[in-house]
Amino acid sequence: MKTHFKLNEVTKKLPKHLHKFVVKQPYDEYTAQNQSVWRYVMRMNIDFLSKVAHKSYIPGLKKTGISTESIPHMEGMNRILKEIGWAAVSVDGFIPPNAFMEFQAYNVLVIASEMRTINHIEYTPAPDIIHEAAGHAPIIANPEYSEYLRRFGEIGSKAISSAKDYEMYEAIRLLSILKENPNSAEKEIQEAQEKVEWLQENMGELSEMAMIRNLHWWTVEYGLIGTLEKPKIYGAGLLSSIGESAWCLQDKVKKIPYSIDAATVNFDITKPQPQLFVTPDFAYLSLVLDEFANTMALRKGGLNGVKKLIDSKGLGTIELTTGIQISGNFDKVIPFKNNKVAYFQTIGETALANRDKELIGHGIARHKNGFGSPIGKLKGINLPIEDMSPRDLKAYGIYEGEFMTLEFESGIILKGKAITGTRDLRGKILIITFDECTVTYKDEILFQPEWGLYDMAVGKEVISAYAGAADVDSFTDATKVSEVKTHKISYTNKEKELYALYDKVRKMRVTNSATEEELTLLFHQLKKDFAKDWLLFLEIYELAKTNSYALQTEVLGVLNDLKSNKSYTNLIENGLNLLQV
Repeated sequence: MKTHFKLNEVTKKLPKHLHKFVVKQPYDEYTAQNQSVWRYVMRMNIDFLSKVAHKSYIPGLKKTGISTESIPHMEGMNRILKEIGWAAVSVDGFIPPNAFMEFQAYNVLVIASEMRTINHIEYTPAPDIIHEAAGHAPIIANPEYSEYLRRFGEIGSKAISSAKDYEMYEAIRLLSILKENPNSAEKEIQEAQEKVEWLQENMGELSEMAMIRNLHWWTVEYGLIGTLEKPKIYGAGLLSSIGESAWCLQDKVKKIPYSIDAATVNFDITKPQPQLFVTPDFAYLSLVLDEFANTMALRKGGLNGVKKLIDSKGLGTIELTTGIQISGNFDKVIPFKNNKVAYFQTIGETALANRDKELIGHGIARHKNGFGSPIGKLKGINLPIEDMSPRDLKAYGIYEGEFMTLEFESGIILKGKAITGTRDLRGKILIITFDECTVTYKDEILFQPEWGLYDMAVGKEVISAYAGAADVDSFTDATKVSEVKTHKISYTNKEKELYALYDKVRKMRVTNSATEEELTLLFHQLKKDFAKDWLLFLEIYELAKTNSYALQTEVLGVLNDLKSNKSYTNLIENGLNLLQV
């Protein structure tokens, strides 16, 4: 199979509809300053997190091939990740929640290829490679957590969204892109912020996807583990944020025992979190996930499940008691008593499947204009059609070539001539196909002979309803890529001059070739042209100190002066403290 990205043992299992989210990692676009930001954040984090993160974190960095010295190449990460059964792909910022979860279900980490700017060195509202690679990847080296993440993706990808969820996703995506781009206009950011805030206040009842995203946020992104008094960090959002990893352990951040209640606690991605949830161990995460899954239409089915799919206005699937699965955009349901379905209808392309495999001859080519069927028992007959033997079917007049009238308990009436039946490998009947067919409910005509052959799905109840298709290959365009792309940052000539200085210092460090004369020239040029660039002064100081050059005293003086700017104070002090070790 030809793809626009390199496949390996893990990624080759990805369904085709996810391929469109994968982009080439723009490694050549990372500036030398980006590399220095990565190095600074990683060194700070490892120094601090070695004391406060879950014990899997530091060994996990080594197991996943993540270095402190340079932004990881996706290919390099994948060579190492495959040893623990995972892979990584590069994507363009936030992707839709269902798609994100589905990647996870296939043991694939989606890694935003962008790199935070120096202005957001402590925290960025946008997903970036520090968050994804240095936050998520190390903890998946823990087998118990790795299985939780995969299982979360498997269940989460089936969660049904509301129509407003996608609007919220697009709004948050735009806001994060604008906030991270130094060229964004303040008015643009303000308008995007106001839209997110308005949507947060007007989302209405939380959908399954909104609730499972909350669980994901409070565990995978911002989770703490251990005791309430002395928790450790395992959430990627905390592991990748210098500011929040220290902030989160303070008493002012409320610590709450993790439970299913976290599903209804919303979050604001643009601000530090006022409270965090603490799980006693990774095994407990899976228990809560399973508890939540028991509330989902995935496991409950019924009338409410079909209604959720209709409200979502997206691709979804229902499964009947026979095992037949109907995937499409659900448009209508006729209810029956006790949360049961009398009749359902899809519009547009629809596919029928069994055990997640499309039934031959029942793909979107046959059902391009929708699909509808009655569900339930026949009136006056206690034995459901699905449980009837061939002898029973004949006795009740359900026989190939026979013209029949089927009246369901719900009041649906089907009249037509049965011409064939489709059965599964166990012999259970899944579909009965009729010619000259009319289907009515009270005075409403649901199907008429002029429309062609009528396929009736057999089943007495809807046992499951979930987002997405039963067979992932039935719909190649099941999810759409956002039209709003991350903004490629434009650099001025002056900024390019600065990055050239960063590159010189980096090469000196890597090759261990820094002479005092060269370093002094660089220092004076930086002082003249870029007097506020604290990070490069810090890197020059590191080289001067490592080589015991007299220059270190003068550079330290500049850094101490820069500390008077409150924006730099902690950043410089933390960097200097690290060099004292």
